[in-house]
Amino acid sequence: MRPLLCCLGLAALLAPCLACPSACSCSTKKNGRLLAECAYKDLQEVPQGLSSNVTILTLSANRIGWLGQGSFAEVPEVQSLWLGYNQIGVVEAGAFASLAHLKNLDLSHNKIADFPWQDLRNLSGLQILKMNNNRLAGLPWDAFRFLKDLRSLWLNDNELTTLAEGTFDNLPSLSQLQIFNNPFNCSCKVFWLKKWTEKTSVSVTKGGSTLCVAPSRLKGRAVTDIPDHHCVAPSVQLTYLSNLDNTVMYDGLTLTLHCSVAGSPPPEIRWKIQTSSRRVEINGPNVARDGNVKQSQERFLVFKNGTMAIPDFRKEDEGIYTCLAVNDVGTRDVSVNVALAGSENPAEDLLQDDPQASHLGGRSCYKGDEMDPSGAGEKLVIVYHMPRESKSRSGGVVPQVHLGTLLLALGIML
Repeated sequence: MRPLLCCLGLAALLAPCLACPSACSCSTKKNGRLLAECAYKDLQEVPQGLSSNVTILTLSANRIGWLGQGSFAEVPEVQSLWLGYNQIGVVEAGAFASLAHLKNLDLSHNKIADFPWQDLRNLSGLQILKMNNNRLAGLPWDAFRFLKDLRSLWLNDNELTTLAEGTFDNLPSLSQLQIFNNPFNCSCKVFWLKKWTEKTSVSVTKGGSTLCVAPSRLKGRAVTDIPDHHCVAPSVQLTYLSNLDNTVMYDGLTLTLHCSVAGSPPPEIRWKIQTSSRRVEINGPNVARDGNVKQSQERFLVFKNGTMAIPDFRKEDEGIYTCLAVNDVGTRDVSVNVALAGSENPAEDLLQDDPQASHLGGRSCYKGDEMDPSGAGEKLVIVYHMPRESKSRSGGVVPQVHLGTLLLALGIML
């Protein structure tokens, strides 16, 4: 009786290891891992009936075309999953999310154009990821950010035309990268990749084959050969015109800020304004050449040449004014803090209230590559005298300047 009980007990222990679909062959490796070998079986989907303790699952060289959310629900312990050389074109969100023990994932030589990148967040132990020879045209900059153990990444032979800066950041274990045979558009958007390859310790396999397809002047050249002078990070200079020296300001002041930028390609100019009551972002000029204001609800007038005018500057307009220069290489910004004060002796009162305040006019602050990118710019305080009646020094009434006249005058600068 005892030998019979021992046999039954042993059979019960081995039962989970012996569960194997008819199309597969299952065996236990010397290290105790359970292998399910299902390659070259003409399978059209992931087979059902696999043991829950399978750690190596080989499904290469079949005709699988679709991976669903529950395709691998039976094998939560799998560590190596080989799916290369199939016809996979659809991968549902959640298909890999539950495979927390996965270390090796091979999806090469398929038809994948869209991939649920969020699934990778749960695969923190992944060490090898092969997605080469697919149809990937793009991927998010943070696609791999949670893969702290990733050592080898294969993205070659896809349809990638660009890669977002930071794509390979936060990968401390990465030692091998393959991105060759992609149709890269070597605009300045991929200039960061050249700089990254120059300083990284990662082995970028066959870097000479990482060639530009566009623009025409760079076609056939390696991405690492993009000329430096084609791509120059922005610099920005902000000039504020207030004419305050030895001058008493009157009601109706128009504050004028001018943003000068340089870089290649030519940077776009954007403005951010933070007052006590609101935050405004202006991503381009809102005043046309004919003087018409595109956004009539805004009182911040932005011209194509980088000039901003705030007619009839008021207390509620004081705050931080930031000019940003943006191109494909990067972003630079510089700010001024504009404040409003009024008294019979404005300069004296201002210095008493704020010892660091500046009584300025026609000054500028600058931000470029050599400057500290975290700098906030020079502080500007507008000293603004507001008597009950706005009169000129000769006693006459100050004439009103209409908005149309202002737009026409500033428009000449365009």
